[in-house]
Amino acid sequence: MTNVQAQTQTQAQTAQTAQTDPPTAGSSLWDRRFTLYFTARAVSLVGDAMMPVAAALAVGPLYGISGVGLVLGTWTGTFVLLVLFGGVFADRVGARRMMVGADLVRVLTQGVLAAAFFAGTPPFWLLVSMAAVAGAAVAMFQPGVNGMVPLVAREPQRANATLKVADALAQLLGPALAGLLIVLTGAGTVYAIDAGTFVLSALCLALIRFSPAAASAEAPTGADSAAAKLVSLRRDLRQGWREFRSRTWMWAVILIWVAFGVLLFGPMVPLSSAVIGARLGPNAYGLAVSFLGVGTVLGGLLALRLRPARPLAAGALAMVLFAVLPLCVALGAGLPVLLAGHVLGGGAWAFWSVMWATSVQTHTPPEVLNRVTAYELAGSVSGIALGQILAGPATELASPHTLLLVSAGTCLAGCVALLSTPAIRTLRRATRADGADPARPAG
Repeated sequence: MTNVQAQTQTQAQTAQTAQTDPPTAGSSLWDRRFTLYFTARAVSLVGDAMMPVAAALAVGPLYGISGVGLVLGTWTGTFVLLVLFGGVFADRVGARRMMVGADLVRVLTQGVLAAAFFAGTPPFWLLVSMAAVAGAAVAMFQPGVNGMVPLVAREPQRANATLKVADALAQLLGPALAGLLIVLTGAGTVYAIDAGTFVLSALCLALIRFSPAAASAEAPTGADSAAAKLVSLRRDLRQGWREFRSRTWMWAVILIWVAFGVLLFGPMVPLSSAVIGARLGPNAYGLAVSFLGVGTVLGGLLALRLRPARPLAAGALAMVLFAVLPLCVALGAGLPVLLAGHVLGGGAWAFWSVMWATSVQTHTPPEVLNRVTAYELAGSVSGIALGQILAGPATELASPHTLLLVSAGTCLAGCVALLSTPAIRTLRRATRADGADPARPAG
């Protein structure tokens, strides 16, 4: 057996052990492992939620819509280019190690940007280069996020819904805090806080202690030659691709998500921030994004309660409501309607996200989950990168209001496509090997 084969087998056994380990007394979810993981994700999500608003309100006045789109697009594009390798490395080296290393890199990038904003006006090349490095770090971090959930929680849907509520609260607090801090102290403070969240995230992840089998899986299994490592890397990438391609429901969703990225999610921040900011002021945009967080909280709480037999079909129906968000911005709705639209959009997005993440985690073998996650992330995020970069040039051809109407129409058409695809519509909730429902609390 080769080193790579031995490591893959050990990781599979580790994942199975972690999923079947009994929870600590008092809670089937909130044991030490999940609490540390939840804390790591929650604090970094708060920092991350501040960044789009910081980019829109700090970079926008200096370099315009095109500048915001290029900075965001560089971050996303670098992520897309490298995330497949992040999935392989997470399976080979260990998801937690990759995540801790990525957090430390982002401490550096956000700290550099904080210092640059404190010093004055940062040059555009610095904003773009730090966005590229941060995007590369996220590419190493993100594949492990999905793979870690089955290792730290026995009930994936409940854990995903709980994490989505944390994400929602971050979306509620982060944007409003970012807007307030930029007005009172400047963008440097926002980037400094973001750097601090990654310090805490790395510490919490490092403190997680798995079972002995999981701990041994984190250790390197030996040194291969450079040629052997290259061959094994290619083999791992091909295996991940085969697993991804074999699931029609998965690649079909990603194809639709590419279109969503280009026409809906990608241009959303540059266009919405410009339209809302010009009409109602920059504080209104931060408030709107915070209400998006309110909706995400509600959607996450709903996902905690509901366990639909066909999770992706239920999620697709919920996503119909997301079209309200770009529509109310495009139509120039008043602030109350605008905020209500963001609540509906956030709720729809959160419910879909929980249904999707749980489906991926429970329908994919543990030993290839990180690689499969990398492929689905690369596909879904690639469209967002293109949409962000093209948002500025597109305003030369049509007004932001018209482009946002296109976004709303794309959302509705995509939901029809999701529900019209049998593999997506009929996918049923998975059960564990013992026949238990992984979404249902034990006991």
